[in-house]
Amino acid sequence: MTEDMQPSLVVAGARTAGGHTVDIVIAGETIAAVLPAGQGPDDCDRIDASDRIVAPSFVEGHIHLDKTLLGLPFIPHLPGDTVALRIEAEKTLRRTLALPIEERGGRLIEQITAFGTGSLRSHVDIDTEVGLAGLHALLRLKERYWDLVDIQIVAFPQSGVITDPGTAELLDVAIREGADLVGGLDPAGIDQDVTGHLDAIFAIAERHGVGLDIHLHDPGPLGAFELRQIAARTIALGLQGKVAVSHAFALGQIDDFEFGRTAEALAAARVAIMTNGPGPVAMPPVRRLNAAGVTVFAGSDNIRDAWSPYGDGDLLRRAQLVGYRQDFLADASLAHAFAMVTEIPAAVLGIEHYGIAPGKRADLVLLAADTLPEAVAGAPLDRTVIKRGRLVARKGMLMPRD
Repeated sequence: MTEDMQPSLVVAGARTAGGHTVDIVIAGETIAAVLPAGQGPDDCDRIDASDRIVAPSFVEGHIHLDKTLLGLPFIPHLPGDTVALRIEAEKTLRRTLALPIEERGGRLIEQITAFGTGSLRSHVDIDTEVGLAGLHALLRLKERYWDLVDIQIVAFPQSGVITDPGTAELLDVAIREGADLVGGLDPAGIDQDVTGHLDAIFAIAERHGVGLDIHLHDPGPLGAFELRQIAARTIALGLQGKVAVSHAFALGQIDDFEFGRTAEALAAARVAIMTNGPGPVAMPPVRRLNAAGVTVFAGSDNIRDAWSPYGDGDLLRRAQLVGYRQDFLADASLAHAFAMVTEIPAAVLGIEHYGIAPGKRADLVLLAADTLPEAVAGAPLDRTVIKRGRLVARKGMLMPRD
């Protein structure tokens, strides 16, 4: 700790994932030192963490802030047998909503930050009906809640690119106006033009030097083919490590040969896979993908919206769900489930200030558990959340903001 870093807060006596008991000394927004317990200064504010395990704050890998219906009376689920039908049902509902995105999305941000989320990646609908209105709302939310959460925005063509002429141009403008990544959706299933769809979104990414995060629900060998096409384009444009595919149900539906060559392509291109531990559908096999060198991270996806009445944004419970779906029983597997909502998505999102070490951002969550596996198994609600070196939530409740 340098002389010009004056301590402002000490998290005293916290247990680390490695089993050490430490004092974390914070100066402003930054971790200044990690010392053996009892060695931290006592002339500044202190948080007693003697019965807590400490971790970097949760990282939400996939959420839709613009879609949530939080703040409205409960709206029954709108059924649809296909993705296309559900898109149309959502658009019909969207036209009737009285509560603006900023109000609904703001409620969701406050809810998830109280659970311990410090960074997130949100997709936002871009189409020729809503234009860039959703993007502008999320940019305002990003500014309003800068002290609670860091927000990445994906310009998401929910209605397709080829089937909704003009959307490609809107995606281009969205990146120029503040979106961080280009999205995509089911090149075959929605646009019925794999080459045209991928050419369009990768061209925008190349033009602006940004990454991509593509929704892919297309099943079986078709979905696997699209994944290999995504990987090939990623390598061709030098975007390794900057592309993710969300859902990728196909990876849980194909034979060993298809899986092997698809996983090999994804690993070579460093294309990451996001899963939310979905319901009655196949999900990417996490262990097999990890063994093949493919990064898999987790996210909440839809929370109380037209796509699903479920979800609350608690990433510790999401890790628990993913672990349950993947038969993660041993401590090492439970710890990996925890990593899927912390360090793994932090790397995918490119968060350089992440971690518990001097010089890192003081974004921390203290959990009422002895170990990370216990935290995943029990998902305790008794949590203390620190963002940018400031106490922001306790036991699921936000502290007053300045």
